[in-house]
Amino acid sequence: MSAYVVAGATGRVGSVVARELLARGKQTTVIVRDDAKGTRWRGMGAEVAKGSLGDRSFLTTLLRGVDGFFVLLPENVPPPGFHAPRAQMAEAIAAAVKNSGVPHVVMLSAIAASIPEGNGPAKALHQLERRLGESDTSLTRLRPCYYQDNIAGMLAPATTQGIYPSFLPADVALPMVATRDVGRIAAAALADDSPATEIVDVLGPPYSARQLSAALSSALRRLLHVVEVPPAAHVRTLTGTGMPLEMAEAVAEMMASFAAGRITPCGHRRIVGTTPIDEVIAGILRPDEAAGL
Repeated sequence: MSAYVVAGATGRVGSVVARELLARGKQTTVIVRDDAKGTRWRGMGAEVAKGSLGDRSFLTTLLRGVDGFFVLLPENVPPPGFHAPRAQMAEAIAAAVKNSGVPHVVMLSAIAASIPEGNGPAKALHQLERRLGESDTSLTRLRPCYYQDNIAGMLAPATTQGIYPSFLPADVALPMVATRDVGRIAAAALADDSPATEIVDVLGPPYSARQLSAALSSALRRLLHVVEVPPAAHVRTLTGTGMPLEMAEAVAEMMASFAAGRITPCGHRRIVGTTPIDEVIAGILRPDEAAGL
């Protein structure tokens, strides 16, 4: 039986990858950072490995003899650092992949990883793409566009102030994909019997901030006003939500590159997710119902 290892199984994308593999009858091991988070996965039939993506010895041992590895870089690293811990994880992951000989890696990257600098949170993803590319593994680099699920971050200002903050011009539409679509695409790529080394742009329906505001307004049954946040206020606004400074600076940097048109799809092929924003919003507002999807 084919065997796979899934990182990020407690997150939005990795959890879908693991569930999809289990539904296909695949032997699946999920990586968790504490035992409590593994209980649910054991109940679903998965093996559970407790460890860190920054521990190359742990990863090397875990990956030996498996058929495929789904990997990502978590964004919820402990402050005050952001770039340094992710860079360290990128090096550990790349070394483990090379030393273990795992034949296929599906990496959750980002469209912003297409450029080496000015890409904010994608800086370490660009590094990981490059380092994994130096190994003999078949590497599937999935580069999703902006996530629809990020609209969850707008619930607080929407419900408390009646506003929808936008870090880009309100009528500029970007392709946006649901994390559930990304997870399904990643699982299908991982289970592919003949994987190719390639870059896949993962896109979705285009939405502007004004369209997103209207959709959230309808779901909340409350009129929302779009507020364009000027670039000079991006970092201050993000840290005001509780985001650590270095991460806020990274996000602001990425937004500037999006606004300048420096970040565009440039993969070998494209896959377009079809989940509409209304379904994602409904899942955010009613998570118990969404869990049954």
